Amino acid sequence: MAMRDISEKSITQRTATARAIVRASKSTIDLVRDNKVPKGDPLPVAKIAAVYAAKNTGQMIPYCHPLPIDFADCTFSVGKDSIEITTEVKATYKTGVEMEALTAASVAALTVYDMLKMVDTGIEIESISLLKKTGGKSDYRKSGR
Repeated sequence: MAMRDISEKSITQRTATARAIVRASKSTIDLVRDNKVPKGDPLPVAKIAAVYAAKNTGQMIPYCHPLPIDFADCTFSVGKDSIEITTEVKATYKTGVEMEALTAASVAALTVYDMLKMVDTGIEIESISLLKKTGGKSDYRKSGR
């Protein structure tokens, strides 16, 4: 096994958007809304973790290339019994940033889980998915989104 050879690929603008959904009880989500989680507000902590994860994906996933990340962000939509995490990553490079966006969403979800586990033993990371990627040879958009 070897890392994929990207030396002949063209440098283009690459983007990717990923999503993770964390399910929790309504009372736990209410604690988040009211900023009463004992460990503190999990959302800004998860945002920092997501950006850090995007920037360091190449160090965590063995065959991912280290990339010069131009932009990484993480936003949240707090529902009745869930927190939807959306990450966006951009780079101008030879390979896509979907792994960076997915890693960012995963680490943000894990951070939310970690900060809420003491108040809710039923938390679930329901899904992590790629919503969209652009640049390179092929673009991708998850159907129905």
